[in-house]
Amino acid sequence: MPFVTYNLVVPLRHVLMRLFVLLFLLCVAFAGPAWAQQISLELGKSPLPLNQYYTISVKLQDQQLEEYTPFPEIEGFKKSNKYSSTKTIITGGKTTTILTITQNYAALEEGEYVLKPFSMQVNGKTLKSRGMPIEVTPMQLNTPQQLNMPDLLAEDEDSIAADEPEFIDKEDNAFLTVYTDKKEVFVGEGINVVLYFYLAETDQRLLDFYDFANQLTGIMRQLKQPNTWEETFDFTEITPENVIVQGEPYLRFKLYEAVLYPLNLEPLRFPQLKLQMIKYRVAKNPSLLAEDRQEGYKIFYSRERVIPVKELPPHPLRDVVPVGNYSLTESLSKKRVAANKSFTYLFEVNGEGNLAAIMPPAPEVPPGLEFYPPDVRQDVTKRSGRVMGSKTFAYAVLPREPGQYNMGNMLHWIYFNPTTAAYDTLRPSLQVRITGARGSDALVLTRDLGSFYNIIENEDNTLVDVHFFDTIKRYTNIILLVLLLITAFVFLKK
Repeated sequence: MPFVTYNLVVPLRHVLMRLFVLLFLLCVAFAGPAWAQQISLELGKSPLPLNQYYTISVKLQDQQLEEYTPFPEIEGFKKSNKYSSTKTIITGGKTTTILTITQNYAALEEGEYVLKPFSMQVNGKTLKSRGMPIEVTPMQLNTPQQLNMPDLLAEDEDSIAADEPEFIDKEDNAFLTVYTDKKEVFVGEGINVVLYFYLAETDQRLLDFYDFANQLTGIMRQLKQPNTWEETFDFTEITPENVIVQGEPYLRFKLYEAVLYPLNLEPLRFPQLKLQMIKYRVAKNPSLLAEDRQEGYKIFYSRERVIPVKELPPHPLRDVVPVGNYSLTESLSKKRVAANKSFTYLFEVNGEGNLAAIMPPAPEVPPGLEFYPPDVRQDVTKRSGRVMGSKTFAYAVLPREPGQYNMGNMLHWIYFNPTTAAYDTLRPSLQVRITGARGSDALVLTRDLGSFYNIIENEDNTLVDVHFFDTIKRYTNIILLVLLLITAFVFLKK
């Protein structure tokens, strides 16, 4: 009987090992898509001069920003502006998008500081950081001045009112306004639109936000323009900025910001908006034993604005030409290439404008070259009311005949510059020399297909049985049957 048990256990061990490997591979396969969506934290560098920002960034890959908790406070630093950037990479038909939200911190003075360990919730996921020491070195700029905050409590030591306090309405210095950086725009030209609420520093105790989230939803619905392409600026925290209005210090709250690109001649119409705020009435004779202010409400209105949209000057491509301030950066993987050996040409458009509307230039290919559809890479940065970045088209080219080829004779890209109000053309200047004999009509493709295909020589090329899973299923059933027999044998023996 021991001899029989030994023969059963040895095959069972091998089958269990194969089953474990199979289960592990299946887990990896199902976990792959989840790993593709990544969220991470990125800390700034140290040391840094006092005139430069320290940064904390949140990076999201292949997903939209839905919600996140506020960035941490750093002792010795003050939160400054915040901006977002988007990087889009299209390679071989696969699109990868990386969204980065960056918070700037301004140091109050030079010295040694410590960013304590912190955690943030981003799209329901907890991100943790161990923090880091931060060294701030001297600078030439002046140290930012501290805010002059008004007294929060007025004391009267001579007398305390015993009766119910009397409240009075105090005039406030606050207003709601829609700001645009241009009074008129061309079709396709970007215009920065911001909704601001201004409040005098001395009147901070008089006003407070009321049911802001629900009100903002309705306000944004009214600000939407149906005939525009919209690039919104993402932010979940509303922090005040210190500004000067007619010589007086104010706090400016940015409630909404976007860059709009008109798609037709329909004017941009921003209706009169309203924002309800909590307005406090202050006690005429404040005391320590009674409330010194009484809650009420006040509605603030913005002025209606209309932005005319101008038609582009006459041109055969007026209806399809992109609009913006652009420049060209180009490069060749090789400037001297043998016939039937592929090379890569990069055509990169840089500047400010609606990068999503930029289409790849169609090459006018001579008989000796073959162009293939380009891979596309797009980098977008939204900062200081501007949308900037680059869009790169990577063309794979297969030469068939020797000779000197000028890329400027094959590619050109026409756009309209709103600054000069004129059309312009980006034309390459690089040249490539093709050497060797004239290519045959063989259908062998020598195009460089990318790093994914470059590792094919090092990979295992062992054939796999298409009935592999059926075999595993059969072995699994055998294992279960053997385990059942062993269990029955042990039970009957005892």
